[in-house]
Amino acid sequence: MAKKLYVGGLSYQTTDETLGAGFAQAGTVVSAIVIKDKFSGRSKGFGFVEMSTDEEAQKAIEMFNGKPFDGRDVTVNEAKPMTDRPPRRDFGGDRRGGGGFNRGGQSRY
Repeated sequence: MAKKLYVGGLSYQTTDETLGAGFAQAGTVVSAIVIKDKFSGRSKGFGFVEMSTDEEAQKAIEMFNGKPFDGRDVTVNEAKPMTDRPPRRDFGGDRRGGGGFNRGGQSRY
């Protein structure tokens, strides 16, 4: 059964292809993805690699955890399953902008 690994501390130049090719040294890579910022398209410095077996995943952890990959020491461990997160809070006032500016000199409260 395939096992997904978290890879942190990646170089910003690492691509999906170079990540997959590097981890192929440990076995069969099912998928490799570098997580990117949705606005800039720039790498966020981490990604996920899915190895085809638990044994290959363990071998990849032993081969790469704490070792240099694309010029940076990376952290490699078993990925944790996604969990539901609470919605983000909006701390920026209302959506019309402004932050409580009072035009009339009177307190809003």
